[in-house]
Amino acid sequence: MTPAELESRIVRYGDLRPCRTAFIDAHTPGSNQKENFTIIGGGVSESADQHVHIRETPGFNIGAAGQPPKCRNSLHSHRTAEVFFVLKGRWRFFWGRWGNAGEVVLEEGDIFDIPTGIFRGFENIGTDYGMIMAILGGDDAGGGVIWAPQVIEDARDHGLVLGKNGKLYDTKKGERLPDGVPPMPLLTDEELAAFPELPPSAVVRDYVARYWDLMALAKDARARVIGAEGVIRDRPGFEVELLARGSIPEEMRASPRHEVLMAMRGHWRLTWEAGSTVLAPGDTCALPPGLAYALAPSMTGEASLYRVRATDDPPGPTRRG
Repeated sequence: MTPAELESRIVRYGDLRPCRTAFIDAHTPGSNQKENFTIIGGGVSESADQHVHIRETPGFNIGAAGQPPKCRNSLHSHRTAEVFFVLKGRWRFFWGRWGNAGEVVLEEGDIFDIPTGIFRGFENIGTDYGMIMAILGGDDAGGGVIWAPQVIEDARDHGLVLGKNGKLYDTKKGERLPDGVPPMPLLTDEELAAFPELPPSAVVRDYVARYWDLMALAKDARARVIGAEGVIRDRPGFEVELLARGSIPEEMRASPRHEVLMAMRGHWRLTWEAGSTVLAPGDTCALPPGLAYALAPSMTGEASLYRVRATDDPPGPTRRG
């Protein structure tokens, strides 16, 4: 693989292209300053304005959300895994039918494998613009977002209508649903009863991993974060590891599976037979199966990187163990 070919598989943090109209709450006060990024795969955006950096999927999708302080993402659910780690800032994640069943605050580097089948939202509670990186299970990321009924109703009051085809229509711009396309129906009481109200203790214990705990594990060997043998014992169709200085061998190695490198802290030199490049915090690199490569921090100081690898597990609900 030539340097140019590999560079085409890297999305640099500074080159990310935001979409401010990606979801149904794009006009709703309190949520109307969100920026969504689709890095690998089509994600779950409901807007034709969403830019996709790399369309080829490795069995999962990679995205990101950027928000100013006090901006929140409305309550929604997914049919496959949704995993976040905090790249910048301080974030509050909350869940439940009305968002009051539980909450957890995540700091930079912390990772949260949100259980499928619950409504969840998140808010930047820091003092500066914040960024969270997302991993969504499946090539098609579960086919879209399931919104809490009040989110759809609030959006309609502010001019956005979601069609049953999964597309957004802005009535303030004169758009309307095409003939034969009804609005997205609200979930019934019977359907809503299937969404559990999980207690905070169980969610934080089983689905949250703290960055500095992982860094301690990664001092001498890679920290297995999500997987059958991970700190978070889930099998969502991919596995996640945290790499730190000294936790990876220096020789080149090749994986039989797709891998995605997501730099968290420090600068990492990625070397392969035809060249080398440096990954900075927030950069995302999609490596194809069979490419032999080596990784090493390129400077002194703190260095960490999340590595995501496809597995044979089907991309479905969270599965403990």
